[in-house]
Amino acid sequence: MYDTLNYIEFVFTYIYIKKRKLCQKKIIGFSKLSREEKIDWLSEKIFNDSDQVRSILDNYLNSNKDIQTIHDSFSENSISNFYLPYSLSPNFLINNKNYTIPLVTEESSVVAALSNAAKFWFDKGGFKSKVKSFTKRGHIHLSFNGDKEALKEFINNNREYILKSTDNITKNMKKRGGGISAINIIDKTSDLKNYFQLSVDFDTSDSMGANFINSCLEAMSKKIDELSKQYDYFIKSSYSINIVMSILSNYTPDCIVEAHAECDIKDLIDIGGIQSDEFAKKMKYAFDIAKVDINRAVTHNKGIMNGIDAILIATGNDFRAVEAGIHSYASLNSKYESLSECTILGNKFRISIKIPLSVGTVGGITDLHPLVKLSLQILGSPSSRDLMSIIACVGLAQNFAAVKSLITSGIQKGHMKMHLINLLIKNNANEDQIKRAKKYFVDKEINNSSVSEFIKSNK
Repeated sequence: MYDTLNYIEFVFTYIYIKKRKLCQKKIIGFSKLSREEKIDWLSEKIFNDSDQVRSILDNYLNSNKDIQTIHDSFSENSISNFYLPYSLSPNFLINNKNYTIPLVTEESSVVAALSNAAKFWFDKGGFKSKVKSFTKRGHIHLSFNGDKEALKEFINNNREYILKSTDNITKNMKKRGGGISAINIIDKTSDLKNYFQLSVDFDTSDSMGANFINSCLEAMSKKIDELSKQYDYFIKSSYSINIVMSILSNYTPDCIVEAHAECDIKDLIDIGGIQSDEFAKKMKYAFDIAKVDINRAVTHNKGIMNGIDAILIATGNDFRAVEAGIHSYASLNSKYESLSECTILGNKFRISIKIPLSVGTVGGITDLHPLVKLSLQILGSPSSRDLMSIIACVGLAQNFAAVKSLITSGIQKGHMKMHLINLLIKNNANEDQIKRAKKYFVDKEINNSSVSEFIKSNK
C-alpha cells in the first residue's frame, strides 16, 4: 500500500514538473492564436482540468457579442473579462450641486465610507472645489554636444516651424479651446552630460490628451531633426542634436485642483461618542501626524486614492497615470507628505486637499465602454474641469471617513463588517445563515475563523 502511494505521488510529481518545464518554453505567435487556441494552450500548459478553466472564462464573457468585441479591443490576448462591482454613492453635494458618484472597486468598505461621508457633509454645505490650473506637459529629450547658446538660438529661430509641424494634429483641439501654449528649452546638463529638454505645455480641453500630446511631440521631434541637419551653424561646427525620445509627463504640478469642506465645530456631533471639540482636535492631530511621518502619510494618501481610483476606473480614466502624478506631488517639498490638511480656525473645522489631476471626459475608452458612458451621464456629462473637482471631493470624502474611523471605533470595525459577507460566501453560507450571521456579529470579532465556526454551529 505504502509503495503504491509513493508511486502515485511520484507520477503526479513527474507530471507536474513536466508541465512546468513545458511552460518555460517560449511560445511564438501567441497573439495570432484564436481565443479558443489561447485557452487550449493555457489548459495544456498550466491546468489539468481544461473544462473547468474554460467554464470560468466563458462565464465572464458578455452575452452581447458586440459589447464583447468592444471589450476585446481594449487589450491584446484577451480571453475573458475581469469583473469588479459597479456601485453608486449618492448625496455628494459639490459646489451646491447634488451628485451621485459611480464607483468601481473591490475593497469592501470604500463605497459605504464614501456614502457616509457624503451624507455627513451634505447638510453642512457639502464640498467646495476649484480647478487652479490646467496645464499638461510633454518633453522632447535631447542630447546635444555643442554650445548651449547655439541650441537655444536654433530653437528660437525655428520656433514657428516647429509649432507649424503640429497643425494637422492641433486643428480640432484649437477649435475646442486647447492646443500648445508654450515651448521652452531647458538645460539639464548639470544632471546629465549633454542633456537638454524641449518642454512643451498643452491645454487638452476635455480629453486626457495622452495620444494628442505624444503625437504632437513626435511631429515636433521629426521637424527638429530635419531642421537641425540643414542648420548652417551646426553643419560648420559639427554640432549635432540627437533626439532620444518624445513623451508626455504624468507629473502634472500645473494641472491642479483644490477641494474643501468646513463646518462649525459644534456641528461635529454624534461621532463615535466623542465631544465635538475633542473630535476636532483629535482629527487635526491625526492629519498633522500624516504631515510629519512618512509611515502614516503613505497609508493616509492610499486612503484618499481608494476613492479617487474608484471613480477614475468608473469614468474610464488612466488611474495609473493619476496615481503616479499624485504620489510624486506628495513629495513636492523633498519629503513624502499627506495630500490633505485639517485646520481649526476659531470655531471653524475645515478639511482640504490639493492634488494634480489629469483626466478626460472624451476620447479613449470614454467613447467606447458602455459603462463609462453611463458613468459620465450619471455625473451629468461633466467637462474635464468639472470631473477634476468631483474627483478631488471624492478623495477628500474618503480621507475624512477613513481618519474618522481611525480616531473613533478603529478601522477594522467598519471594514470587517463589510467583509463579513465575503467571508460568509467563502464558507458556503446559505441565505438563512447569512441573515443570522449579520445579527450575531454586530458586536463580535469578525475573522475567517470566527465566521467558519459560526457556520459549523448553525447548520
